[in-house]
Amino acid sequence: MSVIKMICWLALATLSCCAAAQTQFDFNQSFKALYTAELGTTQKCMDSTPNRYAVCSEVLRSDGNAPFVLFHDADSPIVVLTHGLSDSPFFVTAIASELFDSGYTVVAPLLPGHGLRNAAADMADEQLAERWQAHLDDVVALALEYTDKVTLGGFSTGGALSVDYYLQHPDHVNGLLLFSGALALNSNVEALSRIWGIKSLAKLLDGDYQTAGPNPHKYPNVASFAGLELMDLIRGIRQRLDEGQRITVPVFISHSQVDQTTPIEGVIDLLDYVDADNTFYVIDAEHQLCHADLVVNRLLLEKMNFDKRRADLSETCAVPQVNPQFFPMARALRGFVEFAL
Repeated sequence: MSVIKMICWLALATLSCCAAAQTQFDFNQSFKALYTAELGTTQKCMDSTPNRYAVCSEVLRSDGNAPFVLFHDADSPIVVLTHGLSDSPFFVTAIASELFDSGYTVVAPLLPGHGLRNAAADMADEQLAERWQAHLDDVVALALEYTDKVTLGGFSTGGALSVDYYLQHPDHVNGLLLFSGALALNSNVEALSRIWGIKSLAKLLDGDYQTAGPNPHKYPNVASFAGLELMDLIRGIRQRLDEGQRITVPVFISHSQVDQTTPIEGVIDLLDYVDADNTFYVIDAEHQLCHADLVVNRLLLEKMNFDKRRADLSETCAVPQVNPQFFPMARALRGFVEFAL
């Protein structure tokens, strides 16, 4: 290679690198602006890496509850990966890493009312579910400034919100990834949710909602009122599907057979409405895997810093455990995003 060609090649490489860095910077600043508006105040996170950008705030319980972006490169496809009810983006960290390693930029939003030191007012807000939907709309709108379509995924409530968004904006989505997806709730919760005035009673039962507990990345209990808001969201999804809407993008589902929080029947029923490739990774009953543990690998558990001394050890699923099928599940996920999307 001649000297001139070498100089030209280096110049082009430098320009490309600078353009990618500018794209990452612009994306991160727009992401930060969303949470400056949502949280009122933001600050620099203590822990950061070149590809990971998080938005921290003094109103959050800790930096571990912060929304984050794993930025791959300027041309990479984007996944918006949403956490569950009462927890935080921390819980989708392990899944996010798998998707990042598969070439995706991953955006992990923080739903309104979550990750906070004080969440009592939010968890009693009559517009809570609508705020969740509006926030996901805003995050996806940001992602769509950098790509034609996004893949939507989520854990538990995050999965329900992903399906809900798709049914309202099918042209914006090229795939769905559901982990313990909340497409059905415990039968007792579903029955109670039909009782007139139950939301007012739920607020009384929640009282002064407490956010501090043994898990620094998750509230100690699900607010009863917020659970009913989730049930409204699920019913909205069922209504749209019953009215004839179909899912025409590839769907990845992973669920425990013994999940008592979001029974597997919910995602089984959802598959009846899917007219595209799908992968259904079932964690067999022999593993007795709890709802929240499906997204937990060993590294996530170590970083969780769960305080067993503050937990009620008599409760089933009170102490988080590693999903023994996490790595084969992750291999199935990687295969799905490589060949189905």
